[in-house]
Amino acid sequence: MSSVLLKAGCFFLIILMGYGLKKIGLLSQTDLPVFSKLVTKITLPAAIIHNFSQATMDVSMLVIVLIGFLCSGAYAVIGYGLFAKGTRDQKAFGLVNASGYNIGCFTMPFVQGFLGAPGVACTSLFDTGNAVVCTGGSYAVAVSVAGKGGAGDKHQIRRIVIQLLKSIPFDCYVIMTALTMAGLRIPVFMDQVAETVGNANTFLSMTMIGLGLELHMTREQTGSVAKILGTRFAVSAVLAVLFYQFLPFSLEIRRTLAILMFGPVSALGVPYTSMLEGDVNLASAVNSASIILGIVSLTAAIIIF
Repeated sequence: MSSVLLKAGCFFLIILMGYGLKKIGLLSQTDLPVFSKLVTKITLPAAIIHNFSQATMDVSMLVIVLIGFLCSGAYAVIGYGLFAKGTRDQKAFGLVNASGYNIGCFTMPFVQGFLGAPGVACTSLFDTGNAVVCTGGSYAVAVSVAGKGGAGDKHQIRRIVIQLLKSIPFDCYVIMTALTMAGLRIPVFMDQVAETVGNANTFLSMTMIGLGLELHMTREQTGSVAKILGTRFAVSAVLAVLFYQFLPFSLEIRRTLAILMFGPVSALGVPYTSMLEGDVNLASAVNSASIILGIVSLTAAIIIF
């Protein structure tokens, strides 16, 4: 337990460092796009490539992709339900801000640090399904719910597919899954390069989270945040126990899936809310509070499971 708490404490300190560097002016939120590009286009794909090269899997594990999709989609439905008595804009807000998981920039570094190659491979499969909802699926539905769609709505599925294919981590998931299923391995030199670059993923991801962290909320925002995250946490706890106890996988896979349930909401909720002309400040508050809750709950889940 002490080693888990020590490593989790290191993650938390890096986040605080990023937040502190922003407060003293050494870095700013305008630097976020740079960190985001480094993580999503370089260090995260490298980490995925390296950890897949160390893992083995069979076709039966592809069901984890479906689990990721269903879990992410279920939270979208729950988010809509939480604001069912509100306006169309509020329903759309709940849909995009309660759905999905922030896997690549938050949960993956935890898995990378605590669960090793099998955990990363399982997480990658889960995120493949999660990405379908996070990178366009939830937004496409929210546009319809908010009544802001136009004549181009029939092209939403095409846009979602294009968005997925433009995601380098998603492409890495698909390619490395196919290679691993086929029993093929990348050259040793490429794996060593990927390992070296991928080792920077945790530091850059945690620093980026610190830069984006906002800790100021009004009383009204606090109530909405508590409603979304409290419901999500309760559902996550139930799913974690069910997955750990009853899924027909090895202990390390069941453990990984149980831990993944406590990841924070998708970071894309904020830009989607902006595109929907919704309450961006509230979306940022949900995201920041979700990250703080995620640090505590993920650490607790790693200890418990």
